[in-house]
Amino acid sequence: MNRFLNHLEEWLIAFLIGAATLVIFFSVVHRFLSGVPYIQDYTVRMNVSWAQELCIFMFVWMAKFGAAYGVRTGIHVGVDVIIRKLTGKPQRMLILFGLLAGALFTGTVASLGANFVYHIAQTDQTSVDMEIPMWWVYLCVPLGSSLMCYRFLQVAWNFAHGEDLPHHDHGHVEGVEDVAAAPA
Repeated sequence: MNRFLNHLEEWLIAFLIGAATLVIFFSVVHRFLSGVPYIQDYTVRMNVSWAQELCIFMFVWMAKFGAAYGVRTGIHVGVDVIIRKLTGKPQRMLILFGLLAGALFTGTVASLGANFVYHIAQTDQTSVDMEIPMWWVYLCVPLGSSLMCYRFLQVAWNFAHGEDLPHHDHGHVEGVEDVAAAPA
């Protein structure tokens, strides 16, 4: 199941950023062509007012799932000034406390978000430009927060059972071999 969630997370984030880029590109080209004589007659007929709203929604969804990805891979923002000063058991206990506090917070946000989505689904509220039900947009809060809560618990469980915390090497690029480490 973890492999499925890992791939779903990565594919969803990649799809959303790629699709948002294409929508923004299309919108900019449309705006440019709308000022060109002879072509503007055709482009003015196309209504792309929905593009900005769609991109905002895609970036919100990407941020929620990107935060869960960040917890899983160790790139999520964290304040570790005090933790780095400690060693041994006090350091491990403080790390576990932080991970469990993150799980509690994101679990609470997921629960409150689910309640909010449930209640907004009972209304006829739609987005301004796309006119889609707003509960579809807000669904990213309980889904993304639940996944993030799961990732906090997953990292805490692995850390409590002797594994290291996920760590991201900022100098490493996926798919590019380190020339210094490569066999001669």
